[in-house]
Amino acid sequence: MGHIIFWAIIRTAVLIPTLWVIYNYIDYRYWWWLVIMSVYAVIIYPITIQYRIFYDENKEIIEQTLCTSCKHFDKTAVLCMKLDKHPTLKVLPCEGLEWEPIGSSNEQKEINT
Repeated sequence: MGHIIFWAIIRTAVLIPTLWVIYNYIDYRYWWWLVIMSVYAVIIYPITIQYRIFYDENKEIIEQTLCTSCKHFDKTAVLCMKLDKHPTLKVLPCEGLEWEPIGSSNEQKEINT
C-alpha cells in the first residue's frame, strides 16, 4: 500500500509545477477545469486502479488466513505488526503461536485501565 501513496506523491510533485507553468498560457476560467481534470486523471484515477490491483493480489490472504482475525494484522499493508512480516497463504509469520483474536480480554483490560 505504501507504493500507492509514494507514487501519488511523485505524480503530485510533477503535476503542480506543470500546472503552474500552464497557468500563463490558458485563460483563467479554463485553467480551473484543466486543474480538476488533470488531478483526477493523473492522481485519483491511478490510485483507484493501483488499490484495486493491490486488493485483488492480496484478497485471499486478507479473507482466508488466520491472520485476518488477529489483532496484530494490518489489512492495509497485509502485515503482521507484531513480527513485522508479511503472511502468505502457505506461511504464517508466527505459525499461529502469537495469534490473538480481535477484541480479546487482554485488549479490554488495557482499555479499562
